[in-house]
Amino acid sequence: MAAPNAVHELAFTLAQDLNTRGLQGWIQDNVIPLVLLGIAIMLLWIGGRGDNAGVARRSVGLIVGLIALGIAVSGNGPQIGAFLARLLTG
Repeated sequence: MAAPNAVHELAFTLAQDLNTRGLQGWIQDNVIPLVLLGIAIMLLWIGGRGDNAGVARRSVGLIVGLIALGIAVSGNGPQIGAFLARLLTG
């Protein structure tokens, strides 16, 4: 068995490289497309029943949500906020 100091040094070395990039990458690569696929299937199902107004309402909400998600994921929130403020203030 390894000496306690060697185990602590190894744990310390491994802990220094911890980050959340792996989790963020997995979410961006897998979860978001699956959620979008589920929403698309739901909208097609609602449209198949003939409720076109319901599809339009949900689609607008979906677009607003995707814009918010894109801003959150890109990390460009301050720049986008400044741009929108300049649109209003001139």
